[in-house]
Amino acid sequence: MKSNTKLNQLLEQIAQQHLFIDTLETQSSDRLDFHDVSVWAVKAALQAAYEAGLKAAETNTTPIHTQS
Repeated sequence: MKSNTKLNQLLEQIAQQHLFIDTLETQSSDRLDFHDVSVWAVKAALQAAYEAGLKAAETNTTPIHTQS
């Protein structure tokens, strides 16, 4: 369960830094749950997630943050 919490924190951090989305929790509001984002922001977020996965594989741990 701990690693799932770290993963959720990492995903939320990536969403905040690259997609400007405050939370990944469902807000039950279209205005808060759906976002317009640029393709370059999506690319940056995917790259950050990929790099975090590479780092985790190298250290055999769950990543807790990404580089921006």
